[in-house]
Amino acid sequence: MEENKSLIVLYSYHHHNTEKIAEAMAPVLNAEIKWPPEIEPEELSNYDLVGFGSGIYSAQHDESLLELASKLPEVNNKKAFLFSTAGITGKSKASKDHSKLREKLESKGYIIVDEFQCKGFNTNSFLKLFGGMNKGRPDSQDLSDAREFAKNLKI
Repeated sequence: MEENKSLIVLYSYHHHNTEKIAEAMAPVLNAEIKWPPEIEPEELSNYDLVGFGSGIYSAQHDESLLELASKLPEVNNKKAFLFSTAGITGKSKASKDHSKLREKLESKGYIIVDEFQCKGFNTNSFLKLFGGMNKGRPDSQDLSDAREFAKNLKI
């Protein structure tokens, strides 16, 4: 049986929270990790599963992921998943945070098979005055949850 090819497209900036999540998922999925500038939009069609993840900035994924999604060629039922780290999390919050990227990918023919979000250390804006929020996150439990999420994605 041919090995499924997986790719994780990552943008992780402030505290590398989302990078830690991607690095927890990658071995489970046998996935490469690439940053948006390293990717030609056409090459994503070579993968069976593509994950898109970043921190959440102003209630959406990083602009570099949204721009990449806009440039992707149309595909037919390619599988993708979304993930993020954020200061404040929860099922409806994740759904809202992911909505812009989800809509862009679905409009290109991607099927979003699942979504993952966990808390990330956040020192944006006024929070840095108080030492930030979610210090130490993602923690070992978050990384374990990310690995479990990836196991359940197996295609």
